[in-house]
Amino acid sequence: MPHRNDAVQLLEEWVENENLRLHMYSVEAAVRHYARLRGEDEELWGLAGLLHDLDWERHPEEHPLKAVEELRSRGYPEEVIQAILAHRSDFTGVEPESELDRFLIACDELAGLVFACCLVRPNGIDDLKPKSVVKKLKDKSFAAGVDRGEVTRGLELVGLDRKEHIQNVIDGMRSVAADLGIRGEDLARG
Repeated sequence: MPHRNDAVQLLEEWVENENLRLHMYSVEAAVRHYARLRGEDEELWGLAGLLHDLDWERHPEEHPLKAVEELRSRGYPEEVIQAILAHRSDFTGVEPESELDRFLIACDELAGLVFACCLVRPNGIDDLKPKSVVKKLKDKSFAAGVDRGEVTRGLELVGLDRKEHIQNVIDGMRSVAADLGIRGEDLARG
């Protein structure tokens, strides 16, 4: 199985947009957190989270098919490829089957919303609570690019309480907050 360093190098080759990179790192952190909570393979789950939007910038009309083609050629595990295909089931027709598939979908859009919430708070993620995220989730003009329908779908797929799921995504992202630049001290320097 390719190592995380290989995946990071691939991400840096394919993705120029810093915000997209940060999104991919955010989703990786959230998915890894769930792998730890559920006793799953953190490295495997992390690869799916990290690489799920690999071709979004280069091939948006074919996303995620070009990424999957590249990942297969590099020997990435089928579980990672299945999860990446399932996160765009509306386009690929590949339905989520495994826990990894479901949690990738559940973390994808929500991680984007959590990240956006951090940017408008003086303390960033440091003291972010699910209640604040829920409030912003209801405000469709805030982080308008976040697909609220996908957030709801993800919750249904994993069967968790909304606040519990939001807290888990926050906790995952908080574990790498310095790298994401979303701590209060990072934003103050901003």
